[in-house]
This record gives sequence, C-alpha cells and structure tokens, in this order.
Amino acid sequence: MTPKLEFWFEFASTYSYIAAEEIEDKASAAGVEVVWRPFLLGPIFATQGWPDSPFNLYPAKGAYMWRDVERLCQRKGIAWRRPSVFPRNGLLASRIATALDASEKLHAFIRSVYRANFSFDLDISEPSVLKEILRSISLDEEAIFERANDDSVKQLLRARTDEAKSRGVFGAPSFFAKEELFWGSDRLEQAIDSLRT
Repeated sequence: MTPKLEFWFEFASTYSYIAAEEIEDKASAAGVEVVWRPFLLGPIFATQGWPDSPFNLYPAKGAYMWRDVERLCQRKGIAWRRPSVFPRNGLLASRIATALDASEKLHAFIRSVYRANFSFDLDISEPSVLKEILRSISLDEEAIFERANDDSVKQLLRARTDEAKSRGVFGAPSFFAKEELFWGSDRLEQAIDSLRT
C-alpha cells in the first residue's frame, strides 16, 4: 500500500502556503500520497484564548514571522508578497476545498488560493476571486459554489475542524504520518521520512 501523509492546512496560514508549494514534489519523490485536509484555525485558537492570530497578538513574534517567511520564500524560489490584510478569512475557500474533496483538481485549487493570497495579495474571502480561480482550472464555479454552500459540506468542514482539535492539532500546517503529528512547514520532510522507515 502507498503510504499516506495527511496535510492539515488553513488558508490564512503563511507557513501552510510554503508547505502547499512543496508537498506534492517531495511526497511524490518519496512515493507518498498526500491527503489534503482543510480545516479552520479560528475555533482552535479560540479554545486557547486567542481572538486573533498569535502573529498579530504578539508583535515581536509577528515581525519575526514576516521576515522568516520572506527569507524562506526567497531561498526556495516561491513567489511572495506580504498580504495587505492578515489573516484573511478562508472560510469560503475551505468550504470549496471540502466540496472538491474527491476531485483531481483539488490540489490545483488549493495552490491557486494560496498564491492569490500570498503572491498576488487578493482577497480570498471574495466570491469573485474564488470563482475566477475555479474558472482558471476549468471547473464549473456556479455548481461548485452551490455544493460548497450545502449543509453537508459545512458540517463536514466543522467535523474536520473538530477532528483536528481532538487529534492535538494546534496550528498549521500540521502533518500526520502513521497517526504521529508533525507541526510546521519545516517538519514536512521529517514527516515524509517517518513514513519510509
């Protein structure tokens, strides 16, 4: 059986953007299948008493993060533009990703949303932005929006957020390899390696 790596991500997360840009190539080279798992960090942060991103709540930490992400993107050759609004609301994008669960174009949608946010500084909470992304990857935006707004998809996204919380996820990106949690884009290779040993 092909080993599976669960990739739990939040569209507002800077480090999830870096992981999303790298994960397919690294997993493919290792013979590992990626299981994409969108979830919402807001409810998890709320249980920790955070009404906002910790990068906004703690200015020194935030200043470090922005410079760190800039350095990482430069080193890895990943396009980067600091968003003028942070964090952006990724709820609708996450519902669409959940609606595309079985689609072979799921990963293309996810990468395009991240690039819109962190490379082009577009508002990913705007339906027009997401519809243009869907059109760009040859998907029927109206049909997918209808599915994304169905109660079953909303419930599935809530259930996955609850699952992330119950499995100990506290930030994004998070990876599960053989039920072991690895947190942070800098743990991607370690998570993949653990599946090969």
